[in-house]
Amino acid sequence: DPAPPFTAVTTQGDITFPADFEGSWVIFFSHPADFTPVCTTEFMTFASMMDDFRLHNTELVGLSVDGLCSHIAWLRTIQEKITFRDMSNVEVTFPLIEDITMEVANKYGMIMPGEADTQAVRAVFVIDPAGVIRTILHYPLSLGRNFDELLRIIQGLQVAAAFNVACPADWRPGERVIVPPAGSCGTAKDRMDCHEDGVECVDWFFCTKELSEDDIKAAIHHPSVAATR
Repeated sequence: DPAPPFTAVTTQGDITFPADFEGSWVIFFSHPADFTPVCTTEFMTFASMMDDFRLHNTELVGLSVDGLCSHIAWLRTIQEKITFRDMSNVEVTFPLIEDITMEVANKYGMIMPGEADTQAVRAVFVIDPAGVIRTILHYPLSLGRNFDELLRIIQGLQVAAAFNVACPADWRPGERVIVPPAGSCGTAKDRMDCHEDGVECVDWFFCTKELSEDDIKAAIHHPSVAATR
């Protein structure tokens, strides 16, 4: 479905969502509250991985039901005082939405009464460059997100779109991919007699092919960011 539109005040100025991010992938996520420890580790990790996400033409947008002053004070505290693993002096430069009325959180289903009535759960929405929601994840208040998986989701969605393939369980860039995508049974059956380079079929419905990391980088990495790395 199209991502529900809204306008909001953020730590980086006013935004119109998702229109302001047209042409980019977006990870739009919520956290329960400012000045909480699990959320602090998540924001430090998001900020430290910004270049990795931007390499994949992906922007980050956060939200909680706290106010702008609270957001700013919390992010300043993170930068000035908090060390987590090998991260310190971490500056959060992606927008963090003020949502005191919970209007945006309710629009996206981020408030779950079974978990909390006045806090957003750890929701993640992956939105494509056309403003369409492609993935939704929900984590409980007590569990921080898996950031390797968030990046893998972006990589997998982009590879599937660029190469018309599907990605198997636990797939990582450079591993074999599935061809053709699930649901194209007739095409898959035809591939049993196909001699396309790199394609292997073990049965009519299960064909894979090689897809190198270099091919993926050439097709989906954002050139302006890649040039700086």
